[in-house]
Amino acid sequence: MERHSLVKEFLMEQERPGRIVRAAGVVSGATLLSRILGFVRDLIIARAFGAGTATDAFFAAFRIPNMLRELLGEGALSAAFIPVFTEAFTKRGRESAWRLAWTILTLLALLLVLISIAGILLAPWLVRLIAPGFQAIPSKLHLAIYLTRLMFPYILFIGVAALFMGILNSQGHFATPALSPSILNIAMIGCALFLTPYVDPPILALAIGVLIGGVGQLLIQIPVVWRRGMGAHRGFDLSDPAVGRISRLMTPGVAGLAITQVNVFIGTLLASLMGEGGISILYYAFRLIQLPIGVFGVAIATAAFPAMARQAANRSLGEVGATVAYAIRLVLFVTLPAMIGLMVFRIPIVQLLFERGAFDRTVTLATAEVVLFYAFGLGAYVSNRILVPAFYSLQDTATPVKIGMVAVTVNIASSLLLMRPMGLAGLALATSLSSFVNLGLLLIVLRRRLGQLPGLSFRSLAPLGGAAIAMALIALSLVYLRNPLTVEPSLRRAGVLTLELVTSFAAFLAATACMGSEELRGVWRGLTGLIRRARGAPSGEDCH
Repeated sequence: MERHSLVKEFLMEQERPGRIVRAAGVVSGATLLSRILGFVRDLIIARAFGAGTATDAFFAAFRIPNMLRELLGEGALSAAFIPVFTEAFTKRGRESAWRLAWTILTLLALLLVLISIAGILLAPWLVRLIAPGFQAIPSKLHLAIYLTRLMFPYILFIGVAALFMGILNSQGHFATPALSPSILNIAMIGCALFLTPYVDPPILALAIGVLIGGVGQLLIQIPVVWRRGMGAHRGFDLSDPAVGRISRLMTPGVAGLAITQVNVFIGTLLASLMGEGGISILYYAFRLIQLPIGVFGVAIATAAFPAMARQAANRSLGEVGATVAYAIRLVLFVTLPAMIGLMVFRIPIVQLLFERGAFDRTVTLATAEVVLFYAFGLGAYVSNRILVPAFYSLQDTATPVKIGMVAVTVNIASSLLLMRPMGLAGLALATSLSSFVNLGLLLIVLRRRLGQLPGLSFRSLAPLGGAAIAMALIALSLVYLRNPLTVEPSLRRAGVLTLELVTSFAAFLAATACMGSEELRGVWRGLTGLIRRARGAPSGEDCH
């Protein structure tokens, strides 16, 4: 009962903004490590393979199991499982909750085995569907099919790992799940560096790294879940009404995430029709956008979701609204500077990270142009990461589906309209526009459901907007005075870019401080709390 009390106490404390900031700090730190390793991985891939036939085939092949992982593993399952498991843990007790977890684990593993087998058998048709442009180059098509078949079992390992992630997050343990993606990056880096000379084709080493990484992501979480009580409370109860509730919630949840993946699918399909390297350029560009999304957006959403689930379970809709509003302001506070930095310094950033070997100046400029239009929608991307779980916490997975269908329609129409005059940049802009449509509709519906969202008025957001404008002016001035591209040595180029980024961000912080930003104070309190906890945290603290 002592552990149950600790978990219950933590979930109650999650309702406090400071707790969300500290939990998000834990996730952000682990995610930042993963993203750094991810950039090292992409740097190695870019240097070895550039943007061509092999990388196009690999990224298209990896997108298929990765898409299914998000549909059936991390996304829909977590959205349906965390609120129901949290409710079971707090109202029915730990034994009933763990029995529910074992039942879902058994059903999920069986489902993922069947999907993996089906994916291996249907790989030729799946590749032709997601990348029809490959049919013009038979060698690229056959390579993509081969890599797809090899990597499809990844969904089994990562799907079960995602269930464990949901269990740990619902109990307030964020660090281990957030660290698990680092295992995938380490595995791919190791295979790219040391296995490439021994396999034919060399790109095969990356696919093997994906499989090893998937196994590692699962294994790293098993000991923690076991210690939390899953090993001591085994059982299987298919008649539990909670199992049916999770299944019913997952169905529209899968549909909602499928809509999100349709956007990715459309981009891949159209890019495959736009010449050699199109898919790879979109991938490298969006990797830069994923850094702030993962480090800030996903981290804050991960920390806030259990709090919203707890508040919704207690029918405290006003508190859910307050948590949503605070989380959105917090996520905008940390992502607006990233958006401005990526837009203004896009060319030197891409050059510094990727331009070497097969990744030449032409690819750098093309990738930087795509980054500009992806970054335009960064605020919408991260805000949607908060709003969709807010609906999930209310056990409403249908509304985001309906809204997502409208957003997909906008994306398709915009992509077809913009791709001819703007090329790959038009596809990126279409993605951003559809994200803004999704954001606006989610906000309208959620306001009707919860009432006013305190703190999301124009007046409360104006200081963030003013600080962002101040940072943009400083950043543009620095680029005008001294373009980092003119500095040839890599070390000096990195130094100049770092100085300009730090100066621009300092201007943003100074502006928010002068305007009395509540978010700045909240981040400061959260950071100091993390430091104090790191120096002398009690052994029972759950957010480690």
